[in-house]
Amino acid sequence: MKTLVVGASLNPSRYSNLAIHKLVAHKQEVEAIGLKEGAIAGVQISTENKPFENIDTVTLYLNPTRQEAFYEYILSLKPRRVIFNPGTENPDFYELLQKNNIAYEVACTLVLLGTNQY
Repeated sequence: MKTLVVGASLNPSRYSNLAIHKLVAHKQEVEAIGLKEGAIAGVQISTENKPFENIDTVTLYLNPTRQEAFYEYILSLKPRRVIFNPGTENPDFYELLQKNNIAYEVACTLVLLGTNQY
């Protein structure tokens, strides 16, 4: 299972950064997209929407307004599910995902990993 973190930040106090560390610690394959290139826990952050293969889960760390630019890109990856972390809730995107038969969860990646529900 491969996870794509959208909204990855090099700032160690950001939840996206913590999530990447925790995903890697849980032996998950991780890809990341953010505003700045760099690496977190050995995961390279891309600043462009690459055509990643075999993405199972997309976990979002962008507010709903910033998500709009990623709608088509995320749909094109055909993930099994999209996780909307706290602060990223977006009913418009839920509807679009449902129309494309992609599951979504309003949850916290860190909590899901910490409680073995990921």
